Amino acid sequence: MHRPSKISASILSADFTRLGEQIQAAEKYGTDWIHIDVMDGHFVPNITMGPFIVEAARRATSLPLDLHLMIERPEKFLKEFAQAGAYNITIHTEASPNLYRSLESIHDLGCRASVAINPGTPVEAVLPVLPLVDMVLVMTVNPGYSGQKFIPAMLNKVRQIRTWVEINNLDVDIQVDGGIDAETLPLAQAAGANVYAIASAIYKHPEGIATGLRTLRKLLKN
Repeated sequence: MHRPSKISASILSADFTRLGEQIQAAEKYGTDWIHIDVMDGHFVPNITMGPFIVEAARRATSLPLDLHLMIERPEKFLKEFAQAGAYNITIHTEASPNLYRSLESIHDLGCRASVAINPGTPVEAVLPVLPLVDMVLVMTVNPGYSGQKFIPAMLNKVRQIRTWVEINNLDVDIQVDGGIDAETLPLAQAAGANVYAIASAIYKHPEGIATGLRTLRKLLKN
């Protein structure tokens, strides 16, 4: 089943002194979603945004908010993030002891439910919940910080998930997150990804957000 390509502009690399403006600029110049990385300092070695930032982003844009929860026991916070304005909530296979139940809870809250896997996690970890999810997120760097180098070996996971999705005729997006730029986006696209979480190549592009997004948009094949 063909899925349209989407860019999810990750505000992890945005200028937080002008967050509303930066979100609106990404919307103006062609992003499809706004990607928000939530980190707790336990599951990953960094602390970032919570429901308050999600609420602020919701006020700044009408675009779908794509939440990536890199936190332990995400099921404890799903309701807060849904109420804050999430469109999609992604949780990690490694972080939730009751993954199936947590994904069902996300759907019950009215959001898209997605699952993520870290570079060191076997791709088979997503297979039991694949019929339940709206998207699988393949981490193409070790989670925690923006600006890391893309790990090419993760493309094999994308290919395998795409094969499973097609064999079973599932309506599932495949997202890649980490080190995605004008060089690596085509590689991920060829492997079967169709959603791209992109931080530095948009918000830290030397010629600005508009050029960053235009450059990436030209590479997409819908």
